[in-house]
Amino acid sequence: MDKLELKNVGLKVTLPRVRVLKLFEDGNKRHLSADDIFKRLNQEDEDIAMATVYRVLSQFETAGLIIRHNFEGDSAVFELNEGEHHDHLVCIKCDKVEEFIDPTIEARQNAVAKQAGFQITDHSLNIYGLCRDCC
Repeated sequence: MDKLELKNVGLKVTLPRVRVLKLFEDGNKRHLSADDIFKRLNQEDEDIAMATVYRVLSQFETAGLIIRHNFEGDSAVFELNEGEHHDHLVCIKCDKVEEFIDPTIEARQNAVAKQAGFQITDHSLNIYGLCRDCC
C-alpha cells in the first residue's frame, strides 16, 4: 500500500496517515491497538497525538484499509485489510494474536449454513487460550 492508495480511497496524504500506514506494513506485529501505534510513533520521535491516532484509524477503517477486531478485553486491535479471510488464535494472557486458515473449518461452516438454508455473508472465528509462550 502506498500514498497513491491513500488517494484512491479518498484520503489526503498526510504525515500521520503515512506513518500509521507504514507501521502496519513494516511491523513484525500485524494486530495493533491504538495504544501500540501511539507508543511506537513516540519511540520514533514522531509528534502525533493520541487523538490523531484514533482519527486516522477511524478514517482507515471507514475507507476499508484496515479491519477492527474486538477480541476479549476492552481495547480494539486493527490489521491491514489484505482481502484474504483468516481466523485468529488469541492468547488470553499476553494478548498475542496468531492468524490461521483451515479449509476443513471453512468447509464445515459452509455445510452447516447450507443445511440450515443460510447464506453466509461474513463470519469470524476467534479461538481463545494460552499461546506456547504462556503455557
